[in-house]
Amino acid sequence: MVPVAIVKTRTTTRVRTRAETRPTPVQIPSNVTEVEVTVEGSSLKLTNLQKVFWPKLRLTKRDLLQYYADVSPWLLPHLKNRAMVMKRYPNGINGPFFFMKRAPSPRPSFIPICPIEHASGNVIEFPVIQHLASLLWVVNLGCIDLNPWYARCDDVRRPDYLHFDLDPVKGTPFQRVRETALLVRDALAALEITSYAKTTGSRGIHVYVPIVRGPDQKQVWGFAKKFSKELAQRHPKIVTAEYRVAKRPKGRVLVDYNQNAWNRTLASVYSVRPKPEATVSTPVTWKEVERGVRIEDFTMMNVPQRVRKLGDLWEPLLREKGRVRLDRFL
Repeated sequence: MVPVAIVKTRTTTRVRTRAETRPTPVQIPSNVTEVEVTVEGSSLKLTNLQKVFWPKLRLTKRDLLQYYADVSPWLLPHLKNRAMVMKRYPNGINGPFFFMKRAPSPRPSFIPICPIEHASGNVIEFPVIQHLASLLWVVNLGCIDLNPWYARCDDVRRPDYLHFDLDPVKGTPFQRVRETALLVRDALAALEITSYAKTTGSRGIHVYVPIVRGPDQKQVWGFAKKFSKELAQRHPKIVTAEYRVAKRPKGRVLVDYNQNAWNRTLASVYSVRPKPEATVSTPVTWKEVERGVRIEDFTMMNVPQRVRKLGDLWEPLLREKGRVRLDRFL
């Protein structure tokens, strides 16, 4: 357990953690309604800690914050330098939610901003999760899952990965999703492209490919569309690339290329999902996919232990070496 200094003042507890190069998980008290945390030189107040976010499991907002603090050493490198779209559930998974792109004002001075100009000419200042303090601040707003931008803030129109969202058509068993993931893996491998998988924490599997920055968003989307449609032609009994919901054949898995389009986001790696089981979008090995991995295998309760044991299976997506030059296929 990380050494902490605790000073209690009625319903508020002040916690100070030792500043380190790598973020140190904060131990959030379980018996208070508020806590002021000072970490890496930044202080913020965490509120409504006893509010139940998962009624079935009796998990609270405090449990959510603690989970993100626990996985932060592995999560934060995947969020740094990327705009964050906030999806806020102020009253937990059964309450109404709303999307929020613009960072609220006033806000703490330690929250970095990523301004992005949209087609309308409107410039939106997105928050950036750059360190543990900004992560806890965003989650404290009621953000259960985390939805980062595909491209980094220094060049928001040139992604550094492409991805495929494998989404089962209603009524399709998850076994079909696993089969589709392996088809995607093998088709990419035939092009000498290495891919990485994670459960979505919701219904499907995400397959990601780290790419060298160069092609713009539309070009990356174009490659994903062509690839998905060709895969559907080769495996019409399993795969569909039909974007119109009413036209999708039953029993198929959508290889969703449109998630590579401008202004779209997917749940981040290690992101909790607003599902009754508190499932988590979790990196998996291809061997695990072959052996029959399930969405419900990974939850807020067991993912911190898993990542401490296995490390970050998606660490290769953070490296410069080994990235695919997508422009050779364009």
